[in-house]
Amino acid sequence: MSKRNNFVFIALHIVSWLIFIGLSIEAGGLIVNFIFSVVKPEFVGNLYQKLDLSKMYHQNQWAFFGMYGFLLFVSILKATLFYILIMLQYKLDLSKPFSSYVANKIKSIAYCTFSIGIISLIARQVAKSLLHYGYETDKLNQFWEDSQAFILMSAVVYVISQIFKRGVEIQNENDFTV
Repeated sequence: MSKRNNFVFIALHIVSWLIFIGLSIEAGGLIVNFIFSVVKPEFVGNLYQKLDLSKMYHQNQWAFFGMYGFLLFVSILKATLFYILIMLQYKLDLSKPFSSYVANKIKSIAYCTFSIGIISLIARQVAKSLLHYGYETDKLNQFWEDSQAFILMSAVVYVISQIFKRGVEIQNENDFTV
């Protein structure tokens, strides 16, 4: 492997770590926001992203818990996605990339990405539905506006995982014939 490829791989690994840390902080901040929204709602204005859904909480607690559940689930799944990617990068051997571990991790990335997309799409539709009933959901749209991109990305990653799966099969056949 050339020095340039190795440098690019290391740079991508660092970027993956930075994104993972950022997404973990976002998920942690949202969890803290959720706890303070229920326990001490007067502090929510001073917390992460000032995500104040206390009006929704007082209108209907089920709507509040449902929307926050979607929000937390999507943010935790995004952090999980990058954790899986980091674990893949640690085990990936670029001199012999086709292994069952890599194929399974890429498939896990596809499933996680699809889950993010589907849950975000459902959450966006539920938020639109709640908007018709007089709930204020404009603050939440930023968390699932990219749902279709995640669904499309999951399809592409799934195809790549199937290519890797086939590559593993071919590599194992070649190892047996030699």
